[in-house]
Order: sequence, then structure tokens, then C-alpha cells
Amino acid sequence: MIRHFLYETGRYLMFLRLVFRRPEKWRLSVRQFFIEAEKLVINSIPLIALISVFIGAVLVIQTANNMTSPFLPKMYIGYMTRESLVLEFCSTMVCLILAGKIGSNISSEIGTMRITEQIDAMEMMGINSANFLVLPKITSTTLLNPLLTLMSIAMGLLGGWLIVYLTGMIKVSDYITGIRFAFNGYYITYSLIKTAVFSFIISSISAYYGYYAKGGSLGVGKSSTTAIVAASALILISNLILTRIML
Repeated sequence: MIRHFLYETGRYLMFLRLVFRRPEKWRLSVRQFFIEAEKLVINSIPLIALISVFIGAVLVIQTANNMTSPFLPKMYIGYMTRESLVLEFCSTMVCLILAGKIGSNISSEIGTMRITEQIDAMEMMGINSANFLVLPKITSTTLLNPLLTLMSIAMGLLGGWLIVYLTGMIKVSDYITGIRFAFNGYYITYSLIKTAVFSFIISSISAYYGYYAKGGSLGVGKSSTTAIVAASALILISNLILTRIML
């Protein structure tokens, strides 16, 4: 078990060494960056927006049901919803969802190229396949996924506002006051940094398992499943470490 872990860790680090070599043609790398950004980040916007709206609405309902004391101002419902979204839900939970969506996409795509010998053909032509295929995926998700986090926070707060407006459980003015109360901008920075780290984990781990996939179509499916599980576990571990360091 330990030997296998050390072997996988070493091979992963050697894989990253190949990925982060200087691109042979910057123009192709930049072009591929925008292609991957559209495929992996922009296409994730509808899913993240939908999930965030419902998460915000559920947080408001749960918080309101647990604040039964008449001595607590109702504005704290908005305040606690904002803090929950910013500190945890819109970074960790969203990235766990993206681990399934983006991770399976990357792993299956590269894994299919591996078993169909497209990667071998690229290497025969002297192309650094790891750099050409993986670097744009890592850079696009790491740099742009934090923007999804900002959108997720906004959509989550909007979802909370909608449920307050439609149900009248508290005054809309109290909810908005709670959102504005004691705002700490550092928490936004903390959330964005976490998202960037998690995105790097998702893209690099998924690419790694796809790049070394073997065994035909079943091997591609196995590599995708393993990539999602490994990325999710590392996200939770790194979340604990980053929270302890940054807060």
C-alpha cells in the first residue's frame, strides 16, 4: 500500500515536470488555452449557477428554522448565509462538483487518446504530449475557475433573496442588511485561493490518470473513476490544510 502510494506520487511529480516544460510553440498553447477555457469553464456556468441558487435558498431556510430565539435579529439569517457561501460552499462544494464534471471530461479525453495511440503518435513526432495536452487544461481551470466562485457567491445570495421574497419568512430589507453586515473582504480572497488550488488538483490529477490509462475502454472508465475519487479526497485534505493556514 505504502509502496504503491510512493510510486504513484513519484510518477505524478515526474508527470508534472513534463507538463510544465516550456511550450515549443506559444501560439498553439495560447489557442488551446481558450479552447479548454470554453470547454471546461464556460460550459460549467449553467450547472454552477443552478446549484448555487438552490444552495443559497436552502441555507436561508435552514438558518431561519434554527434561529427561533426572538432576541436574535433576523438580519443574521442573511449574514450567516453569506458567510457559509463565501467560506465553504462556493469554493469547496462547487469544486467537489467540478471534480466530477471537469475531472471525468479530462480523464476520459486524454485516456481515450492514450488507448487509441494518438499520444504515442505525437511523441513519435517529437511533441511533448503532456505539455501540449495538459498544460492548457491546468492553466485555464486554475486561472478561471475562481471567477466561477465569484459567480457562485452572487447566485447563492440571489437564491437566498428569492426564497425570502417569495415566502416572506423575513423582511427582504433584513436579509440585505445581513448580507452587508461586518463584511470581511479577506474571506473572498481566501475562497478564491482555495478554488485555484482545488482546480489545479482536479485538472492535474485527472490528466495524470488519463495520461497513464491502459486496458481499453474499461481502462478509460476506471481511470476516470479513480481520478474523481482521488481528486475529491485531495480537495478535502487540502481544504483542511489551507483553512488551518489562512484562517
